[in-house]
Amino acid sequence: MSPRRAAALRGGDQSLRDHLIAAARRLVARRGTVGLTVRDIAREAQVADGVLYNHFADKEELLAYALHAHVRAAEAALEDAPPRPGAGTVAANLRTYLSRALALHAAILPAMAGVFTQPGVLARLVELPNPMGGGAGLRVELAGYVRAEQELGRVAPDASAEAVAALVVGVCHDLVLSHLLDPAGPAPEPSPELVDDLVRTLLRGVTPPAG
Repeated sequence: MSPRRAAALRGGDQSLRDHLIAAARRLVARRGTVGLTVRDIAREAQVADGVLYNHFADKEELLAYALHAHVRAAEAALEDAPPRPGAGTVAANLRTYLSRALALHAAILPAMAGVFTQPGVLARLVELPNPMGGGAGLRVELAGYVRAEQELGRVAPDASAEAVAALVVGVCHDLVLSHLLDPAGPAPEPSPELVDDLVRTLLRGVTPPAG
C-alpha cells in the first residue's frame, strides 16, 4: 500500500485499486472519458498522480475498469428486475426486457459515447467480461429467457431465441447510434407506445393471418 494512502481509505476495507476504480467511475459518470487525465483521477481519489501506475498498466486500463463498473452500476440501478420464465405473461416479460435494455443504453450513453474515439480504452474494455446480463450480455440473457419459456410451452418451439434477442438489442443499438451520429438530437428515450408496438410485432410477426 502506498504511504500516501487516500484519506477515504483510512479505517475502511476498500483496497486502493478499488478506490481508484471508484473515483474514476464517478468522473466517468459525470464527464465521460474524453479529456480525463491522470491528474483528474488522482485528485478525485485524493492520491498522488503516480499512484495509478502502481495498480494499472496505464490510464486506459483504469478507464476501462471504471466504464465496466459504471455499466454494472447502471444496470443494478434499474427499477425492474429481469423477468423469470413462467412468471407473468410472455408479452409483459418481453416488454420489461425491452424497457430495461432501452433504459440501460440511455443511462450509459453519455459515458460510452467518447470510447469509440479512444481505441486504447475500447481495446481494454473488450478484454473484460461483459458487464451486462449477469456477465453474459443482454443478448445471451434474453435468448436464455426465451428458450426457458419454450421449454414451458409458452413460446412456439420453432421460434428463434437468438433472433428475438438480436431484434431487441438491435433496437437499442439503433437508438443509441442515432444519438451518437446526432448528439444535438433527443436522447434515446422511446415512448411506451413504441415499446408496445415492438413487443406486439415480436409476438405476432408481420405475416397476415391465414384465411
